[in-house]
Amino acid sequence: MQLSVIARAKNGFTSKFGIPRQSRETSLIHTRIVFEPEFRDANMLRGLESYSHLWLIWGFSQSQGWSPTVRPPRLGGNTRVGVWATRSPFRPNPIGLTSVRLEAIDHGDLIVTGADLLDGTPIYDIKPYLSFSDSHPDALNGFAESTKDYRLPVVYPDNMPPIDEDTLAQLTEILSQDPRPAYQDDPSREYGLDYAGWSVHFVVHDNVVRVVRCEAPVV
Repeated sequence: MQLSVIARAKNGFTSKFGIPRQSRETSLIHTRIVFEPEFRDANMLRGLESYSHLWLIWGFSQSQGWSPTVRPPRLGGNTRVGVWATRSPFRPNPIGLTSVRLEAIDHGDLIVTGADLLDGTPIYDIKPYLSFSDSHPDALNGFAESTKDYRLPVVYPDNMPPIDEDTLAQLTEILSQDPRPAYQDDPSREYGLDYAGWSVHFVVHDNVVRVVRCEAPVV
């Protein structure tokens, strides 16, 4: 089977560090799905506006190799489970599946929220989400159940540079999910992530994310 890239994701995640580990229904982060020229056909979008949610089938474009067992971050990074029991990118076929909310169709592009995708991620297919068949409220969530609501408070320094309200809210969402590798818990260690052109450096101490500095985009 040969897969064609039909579109690519465009958002502020220019590096893997900081990308949400799962899609989020209430996410503030918008992703634009930009179709490749071959598939930029308005006829292919006909009727899509009547759906509120979509499935994206995509590729882990930076994944290298695979393993029969992996170490999920939310289990502390030291407990191994079978790859089929996780959503790890280190899979025999590096294919991802994400449910997103369709916010708008804009000049042939799709604007979605809730995507856990790196900027430039290849999209292989798009399917409508059907609540009567795709939703299973009584489903068991395995080891993920205990960490599904995991969030940390985020504190910014007084000398933060001017940053627009939407981007600040998005950064707060990203940082509150604690993007550190789960096996690292050094309160003195400084981490850095890039989002929407901003370089954000932070530490985590007493279960609080404290931003050390936030460097403005180079103009």
